[in-house]
Amino acid sequence: RRGWTGTRAALARSTPMNRMLIGDVGSGKTVLALLAAVAAHAAGRTTAVLAPTEILAEQHLHSFARLGGALGLRTALLTGSTPAGDRRRLERWLEDGALHVVVGTHALLSESVELPRLALAVIDEQHRFGVEQRRALARKAGTPHLLAMSATPIPRSLALTVFGDLEHSVLRE
Repeated sequence: RRGWTGTRAALARSTPMNRMLIGDVGSGKTVLALLAAVAAHAAGRTTAVLAPTEILAEQHLHSFARLGGALGLRTALLTGSTPAGDRRRLERWLEDGALHVVVGTHALLSESVELPRLALAVIDEQHRFGVEQRRALARKAGTPHLLAMSATPIPRSLALTVFGDLEHSVLRE
């Protein structure tokens, strides 16, 4: 299955989604992740978007806030440079369910960050994170849906070898 169709079907199953989304820059990966976050929000749950750099996290924040704000999603940024007071406030909002999407860097993996309502973990440029880092994010909520995104083409045979447990979708347009 391709793109949103496969992702939507996977989100509807009772078992957690474990999907890789591959597409060129500008192909719509972020929009698809936003749609999945809207589905998580509709279920009363939150989404975490993990990016490898602050610049990319800020880009995702901008996209999610601009597009998701019109859909009622409240989004915030958590990085290593987030001031302590803002960080504590953001952590309270996550605990209370007042925040629907948290976008961040490795700071999301910190032990002090709890994501009790996490339904969806989106990991951008997933190849820049190790297996343990992906697991650390998933453990914050038990078994959330996982959507890993990459603009790096991965041959199907290699993807099956390395990521055999992941379903995958390719955005071609």
